[in-house]
Amino acid sequence: MVNRLHHTPIAIIGMASVFPNAMNLRQFWDNIVSRADCIVDVPESRWRIDDYYDPDPKAPDKTYSKRGGFLPEIDFDPMEFGLPPNILEVTDVSQMLGLVVARDAMFDAGYGAADATVRDQTGVVLGVGGGQKLITPLTSRLQYPVWRRALESSGIVGEEAERIIEKMKAAYIRWEENSFPGMLGNVIAGRIANRLDLGAMNCVVDAACASSMAAMKLAVSDLAEGRADMMITGGVDTDNSPFMYMCFSKTPAFTPGDNPRPFDEKSDGMMVGEGVGMIVLKRLEDAERDNDRIYAVLRGIGSSSDGRFKSIYAPRGEGQEKALKRAYEDAGISPQEVQLVEAHGTGTRAGDMTETTTLVRFFNQHIDVNQGDNDRAIALGSVKSQIGHTKAAAGIAGIIKAALSLHHKVLPATINVDKPNPKLGLDDSPLYVNSQTRPWVANGAPRRAGVSSFGFGGTNFHFVLEEHTHDHQGAYRLHHTTETVIFHAETPEALIEKMSRVVNRLRNEDPSEQYLNLSQYSRLTDIPPADARLGFVSGTPQEAIDLLDAAIKFMQAKPQAEEWRHPKGIFYRRQAMQLDNKVVALFSGQGSQYVNMGRELTLNFPTLRESYSKIDSLFKKEHLPLVSNVVFPPPAFDKAEQNKQDQMIQRTDYVQPAIGAFSAGLFQMFQRAGFQPDFTAGHSFGELTALWAAGALNDDDYYRLVKARGLAMAPPAEANFDAGSMLAVTGDVSNLEQDISDHQGVYMANINSPRQVVLAGNTDALTAIQPILQGKGYNVVRLPVSAAFHTPLVGHAQQPFADAVNQARFNLPRVPVYGNASARPYQTDAASMRRTLSEHILKSVNFRQQIENIYEAGGRVFIEFGPRNVLTNLVKDILGDRPHVAIALNPSRQKDSDRQFREALANLRVLGLELAQVDPHHVDPLTTSSAGRKKGMTVKISGGQYLTDKHRQQYEAALNDGFKVSGGVREVVKEVPVEVIKEVEVVREVAAPASAPSANGRSALALFSQQQSDTLRAHQQYLDNQTEYIRIFTELTAQQAAATQNGNMTPEIAHAIQQSMDAFHAHQAETLRVHEAYLQRQSEQTQALLAAMRGGAVTMPAPAPQIASQPQPVVTTPDPPPPPPPAPVATTPTPAPVVEAAPVAATPEPPAPSAPAVSGVSLSALSEALLNIVSDKTGYPAEMLELEMDIEADLGIDSIKRVEILGAMRDEFPQLPDLPAEDLAELRTLQEIVDYMGDQMPSGSAPAP
Repeated sequence: MVNRLHHTPIAIIGMASVFPNAMNLRQFWDNIVSRADCIVDVPESRWRIDDYYDPDPKAPDKTYSKRGGFLPEIDFDPMEFGLPPNILEVTDVSQMLGLVVARDAMFDAGYGAADATVRDQTGVVLGVGGGQKLITPLTSRLQYPVWRRALESSGIVGEEAERIIEKMKAAYIRWEENSFPGMLGNVIAGRIANRLDLGAMNCVVDAACASSMAAMKLAVSDLAEGRADMMITGGVDTDNSPFMYMCFSKTPAFTPGDNPRPFDEKSDGMMVGEGVGMIVLKRLEDAERDNDRIYAVLRGIGSSSDGRFKSIYAPRGEGQEKALKRAYEDAGISPQEVQLVEAHGTGTRAGDMTETTTLVRFFNQHIDVNQGDNDRAIALGSVKSQIGHTKAAAGIAGIIKAALSLHHKVLPATINVDKPNPKLGLDDSPLYVNSQTRPWVANGAPRRAGVSSFGFGGTNFHFVLEEHTHDHQGAYRLHHTTETVIFHAETPEALIEKMSRVVNRLRNEDPSEQYLNLSQYSRLTDIPPADARLGFVSGTPQEAIDLLDAAIKFMQAKPQAEEWRHPKGIFYRRQAMQLDNKVVALFSGQGSQYVNMGRELTLNFPTLRESYSKIDSLFKKEHLPLVSNVVFPPPAFDKAEQNKQDQMIQRTDYVQPAIGAFSAGLFQMFQRAGFQPDFTAGHSFGELTALWAAGALNDDDYYRLVKARGLAMAPPAEANFDAGSMLAVTGDVSNLEQDISDHQGVYMANINSPRQVVLAGNTDALTAIQPILQGKGYNVVRLPVSAAFHTPLVGHAQQPFADAVNQARFNLPRVPVYGNASARPYQTDAASMRRTLSEHILKSVNFRQQIENIYEAGGRVFIEFGPRNVLTNLVKDILGDRPHVAIALNPSRQKDSDRQFREALANLRVLGLELAQVDPHHVDPLTTSSAGRKKGMTVKISGGQYLTDKHRQQYEAALNDGFKVSGGVREVVKEVPVEVIKEVEVVREVAAPASAPSANGRSALALFSQQQSDTLRAHQQYLDNQTEYIRIFTELTAQQAAATQNGNMTPEIAHAIQQSMDAFHAHQAETLRVHEAYLQRQSEQTQALLAAMRGGAVTMPAPAPQIASQPQPVVTTPDPPPPPPPAPVATTPTPAPVVEAAPVAATPEPPAPSAPAVSGVSLSALSEALLNIVSDKTGYPAEMLELEMDIEADLGIDSIKRVEILGAMRDEFPQLPDLPAEDLAELRTLQEIVDYMGDQMPSGSAPAP
């Protein structure tokens, strides 16, 4: 290209796909996020495992793999795409799926109903490998000569062989005029351009497994050069046939195991998958101008060839590295800025080794792994671990995965990796195998990804993608999450009735549609305070049904209950709690943290990612390990690495920023939904977050102080420095202060509740006092902290933190902020707030009194923002039986954080807390692709070739028609061809009107001439047959004489020879009879012709049976074998029975003259006949057809089929004259045909009004 992509970047504005276990793009992405394994055993809809599978890779004509990735069934409407139903069997399913996915991609891009100007500048380029699998049944059907020879060599001959051959043919689709285009790969793109009315280039590209990317490169070229304004591109590969399995088995490339394992130390091969994926591209400046939704931006493309190397399919690292280098040069960015690489990663030993070592070598040239923020900076993955190698569609699967990862800010997982192969060299590189789905937190630069795809023949491609939007404010998320479900009604009885109705709809109607309606209602509904209300969280329609059943049952058992909570997570209240001036926001302190805290929430909510990104940017400035990488570290594959990660998050310099970012993000999620607390308070470090939540600090100062506090409180790097430790003491702590009074260096750091106090001090003092306290009945546990917080032992942190506090700007808090030390609200002047906060780290935390004072001030509902439920439990312990509610948003480290959050939300909404939509980011499933389209017939299609039920039934009927080979297994004997007489169909000519003598005369002359030619041919055939009969009779006589002379004549042989002779005599006699009948028939026809030439109507008698020209094999005995010495005696095999001649059709009586056509044919009769004929010729149900339908655009009727239909109409209405082809070509709709035929009717048969 003349212009590099960093000058003319390309936007991905639309996507659609069908991949294994994914009917659409949403399901594909959901499978990626949820780490779904989509590899299954080969379904019988593709091929029978028993027929082709053998675990021995060397077994001939067998595959040693029986698993792979297979497309699910989807609905296909032939009428929508102008494909007559009766040509679907001879249309490769790739063409049909291509139409569906291209349509959906255009709708996803917002151009499903684009005008002609836009379509005229839109093209389609697809990666399609080789011939389509439809060629296999079409070619197989042509193997009948091979079958015949095999049957005949086994003694199955004549009619029996033909019957068997016809049975075998019944298994395969027929050859017809649509078979040729139906099997061509280029027609996949051609049909799309035709059906979507696209005016720019359409073609397909074959670069083996890199075909998709080769197609994308060509599409991008057209955009960059201004030859098109929009392009559909991607790849199509639906071939998981036995043929494809044999190809990869004999290479051999398959894994003998159950799953592909890219990058794993046990990886030993690949598995194949089916797939169709497409994207819609525009120039970035055009997409931004037109306000298109942009998934990602193509920044660079690199391609290369391997050149001369070992073999045509051996990968070459040097060639791959060229593609990498060229891609980043094209993009104009450094490889250091990439954080995700979607590799080719098939799972083969040689392929993975070559690719990964090349990536390691390339990125090590550009990234210093010893720099803290670069350590393990690039996630490595392969979607083939989930769906298999989709061959020509492999590249587009990787592109879609990477684009959606950039769009969703998610680092996607690669599954089936237990331990990365150490030989790959990943430990000494910035690359790591990402086996867990993790949040992709921005580090101050745009998120970028690289995608590779390689193909047989040494073809290499690498694309560089970049995010377009830093993060989202509105709806964007495609993957599945659980839903908060809310019901309310004026009375409990009405509530039960409403829930019962919904359960019935979920059970008896489309559950997905009903569940979507329920979810949308729950998000938007406002609950009147006096209404009875109930809420829960569900992930599927069935779970909603189960929970509703449980709720209805419980309410019916306790109809008068004011409130209850079901163990399954169902919340109920008779009416709302009065919440004015009662809501308290609590913020967690150090000790609640854990690795991957809030991971699912951070995947799903931009607010949390933004919070981590803000703290990360401060650490990146100093090239320190990023906080988000500490909270969401790369996957650990051994216990030692897990321990290292646990220790890292315990470090004060990281744990406090981590908790601060998580707590603030949770609060902002509520805040953006309209939440405003009446009080704020925190525990220890959480007090800083409480000040920020009350508005006393802005975002920048808050994150800066969070970082400063953590760094300040980290122990100094001095030898033998003891920063102390902490003990949690539980029990009756009323006398604890007295119990520790005699122990120097031990402090009451946290007075948490009536039953819990945390002691702090130097390590030796705490080690000494722990057994003493345990002896007095206390439960004592050492806490995993790095210092004795809130004691003089962290005095080293006070001044650095105070300096940072003094640089911050303090604002007037919007609500009271209760402090730990005084248990009272902060004074609201800036100087007092600075002083209190600066001294906070040295003073004891009196959380118990703090909560008592808040309760006294009116606080009743306590919501904990942060990891786990430590403060929630302390509040319950402090307040005991007094009326209150305490709810944690992330109570358990073991459970899904997103679901826990939504359960808390359901609880709070039932409680009466008014919140707008907390989750505005979910995109509901839409059926935009079908909007405005008429509902037509649908058939189910998938990766397997489409066959109608009728075809399957016919094949089964052929297999079970009762036909068996007669006489058991036969000896193979010599065959002698014999002419036989076959039945022929009797064709009755329709009498022409008597009012056309001149036409009859011309017709009669032509018929007379034809009859004379037929007579000559019949005579010649008869003479030829006679000659052949004489030859056969002579040969049979010679065989009989030879057998007699050699002494080999047995009664059986004599009987067989006599049977053959009898059959020949009978056959010849029948031939003579038929020949005589034929001559008699010729005489009658001649008389009829002479009458016609004199002006009468031509009413021809039915033709006589004809003598077939195809010889029928007849089994005879072989020549006797030469006699072995000394006794010249040989045995002769028993001959098979002679195949009888086909029955001869009796000469029918001449038909009576046809009655003249009835005049006054109505247009309605023409219409009805045309609709029925079109239905018969195309396969469309008659009730679906409408006269205003376009013959080609709506029904897909080509010129050949049009001739068939019009011919059938003339048969139905013989009075129709010849219709000029040029006139018929102009008729566009069925109604126009009816009107035209009505106008052309002869005056004597004009249409009735």
